[in-house]
Amino acid sequence: MSQPNRTKINQLLTSWPNGTVSACSWLHQKGFGYDLINLYRRSCWLYSVGRGAVARVGDQLDWTGGLYAIQKQLNLPIHVGGRTALEMRGYAHFVPLGKGRRGVYLYGAPRTRLPAWFCEHEWDVKVRYVTTNLFSKETTLGLTKEEMGAYSITISAPERAIMETLHLVPEKQSFEGAKLLFEGLTTLRPNLVQSLKEQCGSIKVKRLFMHLAEKSNHAWVAKVNQSQLDFGKGKRMIVRDGHLDSKYQITVPTVSRAEEGV
Repeated sequence: MSQPNRTKINQLLTSWPNGTVSACSWLHQKGFGYDLINLYRRSCWLYSVGRGAVARVGDQLDWTGGLYAIQKQLNLPIHVGGRTALEMRGYAHFVPLGKGRRGVYLYGAPRTRLPAWFCEHEWDVKVRYVTTNLFSKETTLGLTKEEMGAYSITISAPERAIMETLHLVPEKQSFEGAKLLFEGLTTLRPNLVQSLKEQCGSIKVKRLFMHLAEKSNHAWVAKVNQSQLDFGKGKRMIVRDGHLDSKYQITVPTVSRAEEGV
C-alpha cells in the first residue's frame, strides 16, 4: 500500500468510534472512493457489513453500531423505540416474555427504509422495524441520546416509548404486557406526556394510554390536561370479546382475558 493511502486509512481509523459501522456512501462523500475502500478490505483494515458498509477488522459489532451509521452518517429518521427503548432504560426487566419480546424494535417514518446492508447483516438479535406516522417525521419530541461507550444513538424517552408500544397492541404486543409496562412508569414527565399526546396521530393510542394511565394511579396522571386532547369520535376495538371502557370508548380485555394474554 502506498504511503498516502496508508496515511489516509490511519487518519480514518483514528477518528472511527469503536464498535461502529461506516456506510460506504458516507465514506465516499468523505473522499474515500470505492476502489480505495476495496483496497482497505484486501489489506485487512476493513471488512464488509452486508453490501454497502464496512467495519474495522477486530471490532466487535452489535446492532447499535449499525444504527449509529444509519442515524449519524445517513441521517435517516430511524430510532430505537417502543419496548426496546424502555428496556434500555430499565423499565421492562420485570415484564414476562410474551408477544413482541424477542428482538429489538426500531421505529421509522413511513416510506423510510432500513439500508440493505443493515438488513443483510446477521446481528446478534432479531431486528423488528416499524414504520408509523404516530408522530410527524420532523418532530424530535420525546427522543433522547443513549450513550454506548464510544458513541451514542437516538432512542425514545419513556414517555414516547410507551406510546410506540401501545401502537402495537394487540397485534405485536399483548394488552397485559403493555399494562405491566405502564405499572412501572411512575416517573413520567407530565409536560412531555401532554406535548406528545397533543401531537400523537393515533386516536387508539391516546385513548389506550389514558385508560392504562388511570388504572395505574400514578401521581403524574392528574397533571395531564385532557381538555387539550383530541380523542376523536366513535368506539375503538382493542381486543375482541372484551368489555367497553365507557369513558374512553375502547374495548379492552376482562381481567381473566388479560391474564391469559401475557
